[in-house]
Amino acid sequence: MHYHQVKSILSPKNGMNLYRGCSHGCIYCDSRSKVYNMNHEFEDIEVKKNSLELLKKTLRNKRKKVMISTGSMSDPYMPVEKRLKYMRNALKLIYAYGHGFTCITKSDLILRDLDLIEKINENTKSVVQMTLTTSDEDLCKVLEPNVCTTRRRVEVLKELNRHEIPTVVWLCPILPFINDTEENIHEIIDYCIGADVKGIICFGMGMTLKEGSREYFYRKLDENFSGLKEKYKTHFKNSYHIPSPNSNRLMNIYYEKTTEAGIMNNTDEIFEYLREFPKKDTSIQTKLF
Repeated sequence: MHYHQVKSILSPKNGMNLYRGCSHGCIYCDSRSKVYNMNHEFEDIEVKKNSLELLKKTLRNKRKKVMISTGSMSDPYMPVEKRLKYMRNALKLIYAYGHGFTCITKSDLILRDLDLIEKINENTKSVVQMTLTTSDEDLCKVLEPNVCTTRRRVEVLKELNRHEIPTVVWLCPILPFINDTEENIHEIIDYCIGADVKGIICFGMGMTLKEGSREYFYRKLDENFSGLKEKYKTHFKNSYHIPSPNSNRLMNIYYEKTTEAGIMNNTDEIFEYLREFPKKDTSIQTKLF
């Protein structure tokens, strides 16, 4: 872990990342790609030292209330957050200045901040997005070794639902010859139905590989799936898009089950929902600052 001063914290679309890099160890992580120009080891978490000061100033000066999002490049609830509490303090700022909140995570540490997420949702809007890739607990420990497994994430989704926090699941990536089975897709969607999720984001059954992430992924294939790297090279060569051979059949299952369950499955509609700030009174009775 190391600290770094930054010049800004919110993107033009109101996204933020308080940290850079990640310690979850997911073998397929796109954020490892060289295109993102990270100049330090991926697991050497960069903490944006002045991010909270910048966030406070930016939110205070925003004329229009918006949804603040995080988690697109690194999980905001990595183990380092347990001690540093940058995310928790960011939530206090988001609540204090009357904005909404959404994040993508794989970690049950988010439940630590359920009190603040609930307050934001009561005042404006909170949506928690959770990634689920495999219903096989042993496989999950290989694909995503340093974070809580799928069943625990489903428990988190259910707890959020009990507190009336809307949730969205990312059903991706689906790795060819690894988790691209009918059984897996059925079971993950059944988990989502049981947790009463609002929507499921799926970009198709497959994955993407860029320079940097490809090399790491192939190294992990050699460690955990003997001979599979050669199969990938034969089938996909150096392609960016890596579609599952079972994609059509699996996507049919995805659309049929989600439609029948009344779960949003149109990616554009879900993203619009995540961006949409609610039209209701945003006056805050309790001042945190």
